[in-house]
Formats: sequence, structure tokens, C-alpha cells
Amino acid sequence: MSRGKRYGIEGRRLNMKKVIAVLIALAVIIITIIGIVKMFSRSTVTSSKTVPNQYFAVYTNGKWGVINSKGEIVIKADYEEAIIIPDNSKDVFLCVYGVNYNDGTYRTEVLNSEGKEFITGYDAVLPLENYDSNNNLWYEKDVLLVKKDDKYGLIDFKGKELLKCEYDSIETLKGITNSYLAKKDGKVGLIDNIGAVVIDTEYTDIKPVSTKAEDGYIVTDDNKKMGVVKRNNSVVVELKYDDIKQICADDKYVVKEGSNWQIIDKEGNTYLQNKFDEVINMQSNGITIKKDNKYGVIDLDTAEEKIPVKYQDMSYAFDNNYIYKENNLYGVMNISGETVLNPEYETLIYRSEAGFLEGSKKGSFETEFIGTDFEVKQTGILSELNVTNGYMKIRTNGEYKYYNFKFEEKTNIELLTTNTLFLAKKDGKYGYVNNDGVVVVNYIYDDAQEQNEFGYASVKKNGMWGCINSKGEEVITPAYGLENNSIIEFIGKWHRGEDLNLNYYTDK
Repeated sequence: MSRGKRYGIEGRRLNMKKVIAVLIALAVIIITIIGIVKMFSRSTVTSSKTVPNQYFAVYTNGKWGVINSKGEIVIKADYEEAIIIPDNSKDVFLCVYGVNYNDGTYRTEVLNSEGKEFITGYDAVLPLENYDSNNNLWYEKDVLLVKKDDKYGLIDFKGKELLKCEYDSIETLKGITNSYLAKKDGKVGLIDNIGAVVIDTEYTDIKPVSTKAEDGYIVTDDNKKMGVVKRNNSVVVELKYDDIKQICADDKYVVKEGSNWQIIDKEGNTYLQNKFDEVINMQSNGITIKKDNKYGVIDLDTAEEKIPVKYQDMSYAFDNNYIYKENNLYGVMNISGETVLNPEYETLIYRSEAGFLEGSKKGSFETEFIGTDFEVKQTGILSELNVTNGYMKIRTNGEYKYYNFKFEEKTNIELLTTNTLFLAKKDGKYGYVNNDGVVVVNYIYDDAQEQNEFGYASVKKNGMWGCINSKGEEVITPAYGLENNSIIEFIGKWHRGEDLNLNYYTDK
């Protein structure tokens, strides 16, 4: 009887060289297949863009409504007057109707995204308008003005009462957020955005010392005398001066008593009495002044001229450096009076938010971009300065290029990380690629713009503008002239209107 053969460790062995060879061949085949799949998939797929939910006024057929950031109608365009949206991220829509132009009367209602009125009980609900230093209109984003029985108060965006309707008027301080002038019985005080009284209503006028709330406010009394009051209602400069400039540094103020200008501190010490006609700015290293129509920089304590008071213009730039004007041209000088950038520019500014100088020379449409080492880094036309994401877009030699604030050239794919499409140019025409650099929209447009935050990109052909969506599909065939628009931007079929202060879209 035969027995089955049993193999131990000394039995048959695998040919490991053949096994390894087979495994390598399989790996090569798999990698090749993956590469082919990727090659084909890259040319057809673009990722979806995440779009913030925002709201905008829309104007069509002579009426006003509201759309969202997808271009969808939220409030039907039935209103004769422009709808105000104080904060685009919130569904608080201020609508005016029933306007009587003869007697100036009107009615208001506040709607949400469901078209429901949710703030009632007032004669009117209005936005609090404010303006920046360039006189551009904006609105307070968490407070509304309400009127009842000819008196004014404040509510929040949910309708909660912050301040009773007991004031004759309430208005914003220009350029300052969350600070409102409240008038009662001919006197004004200061209210904040939670309805708290910051300064009692006992003055004839209040204005900010600077854009910083902590610097305080210049107040005027019945005798037309001025002083400075801080936000805790404490008086830091006695109300005895005839004028106070809206300039402050280290609790020092520029005041006029009689015919004499001087600088004082909160302890009452005086500096530079009758040494200037005007103070331009105050820095720890010196005071920029104007005297006898000439400019320079002097020491606060000694009145010594650090930079001779002999120039046509002077303004602080950064560190120890000042922009000055001589022989009708601008340059840069340090606090020691040494020229560090020759005066050869017709215009010269320091962009503090990005940390570089920008100057233009006579006869040139382009500007020079100068680093803080006073070397010219680039020449061109500034198209965009994006402080949030730390880059700028410059048109140079007929092309748009991107740079970070160190003037290192970057690609739009590197910088615009939330985009799904990226503007590209070939043979004088524009198209779009995806983040792999694969062409998604062919080079068929005469001009075009990068994709906006809502996923749409403006494109131009034969002198007319239209738009494509985040997949590269043409949503609006170029059909709009838009030659009067300073900003060309689309949300679906809607394009930005001409009046930027209204921040509206239209299909006309």
C-alpha cells in the first residue's frame, strides 16, 4: 500500500526570480493604466467651486429685487426703489414703497430670504450710511436705524431694540464703525453698536480724533470751545481750545489757543508753541510740519529741524523715511536728511498695507514698484492689490502677471487656490485651464477676467462681454457693451451695474 508523499522544508521551492519579475511587470502595467486614466480624466474634469451665500440687489424691467450668489431670484423685482442690503451675507432686505415725491413720505418693510416681513412696529426702518476716506458709501453691518413718532432709535438685524426711539436724529461718524452721533434737545452724544451711551448728549459737535476709537473724540461745547473725551466719558483735554486737529499720537494732540498752535499731552505739557502753521503727522521720531508754506520734520522736545523745513511737500512713509517734494518731483529722505530715493517721480505713494512704494515718472503711463530697499522691483500698471491673500496683479509688457508682496512672480494657479478655472493666453487670445494646466476653455476670447468668488468669469468677444461658469460653460454669450462700467463682473445672467455705491446687478 503506497503512502502519499509528504514534503517538508527540504521539498520543492518557488523560483523567486520569476516571481519578482512577474510582480514588477504587473506593477508597470498598473502604473501605466493609472497614468492613462489620469491623462484622459484631467482633460475633462474640473472640481466644483464653493460659493459663499450672499445677496445682491437686482434691477430689471425698471424694478428692483434681490438675487443670491447663484444668480437665483430671492425677492421678485417688484419695487420701484432700490433695495438696500446692509450686509450681503445676511438676508435682511430694506425695501421702500409708496413714495410720495410731493410731500416726501414713504413706507418701508424689512424682508428675509423667504420674502416675509420680520421687523414691524416702526414708521420706518433704515440703513445707517457711512463713507470711507474716498467718499465710497458703505453700511453698518449689524445695526439698523428705526423711526417712530418722529423720533429715532436703534435695533439689531433680528429686530431686537438696542436704543429706544427718543432721539431727534442718529447718524454715523464718517469712516468710523460702531460709533453714532445721537442728537437730543439740540445736543449730541455718542452711542455704540449695542446701544450703550459712550458720550453723554451734552455737546454741540463731536468728531473723531483719528480712525482709532481709543484716541478719543473732539467735542465742542456751547461756547465753541473744544476738548477731547475718551470712550469712557473721561475728559483728557480740557474744553478750552479754539481748535483741535484730527491728529493724535501717544496721547498728544494738536490744539489752537487764541492764535497760537501747539502740541499738548494729557498731562497738560505743551510743545512747539508757535513753531508751525500746520501739523501733517506725528511720529515718535519727529513731527512733520508746514510753516510759511514749506514742509519739514522737527523734534518734539527741542524743535530742532531733523529735516529742514524747506520742501514743497512732506509725508511720513515707513520706519525713518519720508516722502518729500522738491522742484515739483517726489523722492524719499530719511530722518537724517539723506536722500535714499532720488526725487524723479511726478507721483509717489507708500502702500502701507503691502509694504512698497509706487511712483510714476513724467511721460510714462506705467508706474515703478519700489521695495523698502529703494530698488525698483517691477514696472507696469497695478491691476489688483489683494491684501487678504497677499498678492498683486500687474500689467507689464501687455501681459498680466502675479506677484507676492516680496515681488516674487507667482502663477494664478498658485495664488487663486479656491478657483476651478484659471485665465490663460495663447497667440493673443484668452482661454481657461484647470489646476492641472489642462485647457478647459479654448483660446477664443479677445479679453477675459479671472473667475470671481461666485464661480463666474467675464469673457469678451467682438467688443461684447458675457460670462462662463465654473465648469467653463458659456452662460451668457457675449452681448453686453459695458463700456461705462468700471467693474465688469457677472453672476449668472446678471452683470454689475454702473453705480458701484448701490452694489447691484442687472440684465440690461
